[in-house]
Amino acid sequence: MFDFDATLPLMAVQFLLLMAVLNAIFFKPLTKAMDERSEYIRSNEVEARERLAKAEALAQQYEQDLAESRKQYQATIAAAQSEAQALAAQKIAEAQQLAQAQREQAQKEIDEQKQAAMAALEQQVESLSQQILNKILMGV
Repeated sequence: MFDFDATLPLMAVQFLLLMAVLNAIFFKPLTKAMDERSEYIRSNEVEARERLAKAEALAQQYEQDLAESRKQYQATIAAAQSEAQALAAQKIAEAQQLAQAQREQAQKEIDEQKQAAMAALEQQVESLSQQILNKILMGV
C-alpha cells in the first residue's frame, strides 16, 4: 500500500518546516493579537465596573445630599412659619390692646361728655324751674 521511500521523511520534514514557518509568521502574531485584544477587553471591563461603582456612589451621595437639603429646607420653612405665626399673634395682641385702650378712652370721653351734658341740663332745668316758679308766683 504505502511506499516507504525517501519521500515520506522528506514530506515529514517539509510539514514540520511549514509548521515552524507558519508558527513564526502566522500563529504567534495571531495569538499575540488575540491575547492583546483579550487583555484590552478585560481592562475595559474592569474600568467600566470602576466607573459604574463611582457613578453609583455619586448617585447615592447625591441622594443623601438631596435628602439633607430637603430636611434643612423643611426645617427652615417650619421655623419661618412658626416665627411668622408668633409675630402675627404678637401683632394681633398689640392691635387688640390698642383697640381696647381706644374703646376705654372713647368710653371715658363719652362719660365725660354725658356728665357735662347732664350738668348743663341740670343748670337749664334749674333755670327753667326758677323761671316757671317766678312766673307762677308773679301770675298768682
